[in-house]
Amino acid sequence: MSTSSNEVAPRVADTSHVAPALSRVAGLIALITSVVTLLFLAFLHILSPEFDPSWRMVSEYALGNYGWLLSLMFAVWALSSWALVLSIWSKVRTIGGKIGLFFLVITGIGEAMASVFDIRHPLHEMAGMIGILSLPIAAMLISVSLSHTEEWSAVKKALLWTANLTWASVLLLIATFILMIVTFTQTGNQVDPRVTVTVLPEGVIAYVGWANRILVVVYCVWVITFAWLDEKVTRSISY
Repeated sequence: MSTSSNEVAPRVADTSHVAPALSRVAGLIALITSVVTLLFLAFLHILSPEFDPSWRMVSEYALGNYGWLLSLMFAVWALSSWALVLSIWSKVRTIGGKIGLFFLVITGIGEAMASVFDIRHPLHEMAGMIGILSLPIAAMLISVSLSHTEEWSAVKKALLWTANLTWASVLLLIATFILMIVTFTQTGNQVDPRVTVTVLPEGVIAYVGWANRILVVVYCVWVITFAWLDEKVTRSISY
């Protein structure tokens, strides 16, 4: 028994609205989880004042009484990266942009690894390298890709500014780390990874801890800004 195409068509569910809806939900998750990541960092700063933020790295909070909160922060941070990938996957069409999305996935992997392997684990350093170096690459490739489209042209400046801040924060971290090591050795001390330093000698210039925290803030701000701009662009297209 045959059925005409006109009779079949009304029975087929319209799913054209599903993908955009999932994209917007993912964007909202990315925004919220990034805000939560920053809140967890603030809580750690308050709850563990024994770690001098001027030179103690964020990962060192694992050595205190709230290591579980640090692990949760890294896990939520990873979720924000992956949620943003889901949110903008269909909107990024260039090869460079797709490569950027790949690096954003890698960023989330590094953050997730840091959640599982704390500073006492050999894999933590690898996790940090993956997470810290991958996001600026992702941010620049994705932002440049979308900034060339008509839909994102109106928010191009904010898009590129926040993306450039990501690699600038990496350079700041590297510069302050080198400054601390150089001034540390000038005091007559030798850098020994087997020795845990709890008090810096007088004369050491140490701002690397603040640079590390600025990096976390900048990375989260990029995701928050991107998710917010994505929602703004989506609304403008809808109307």
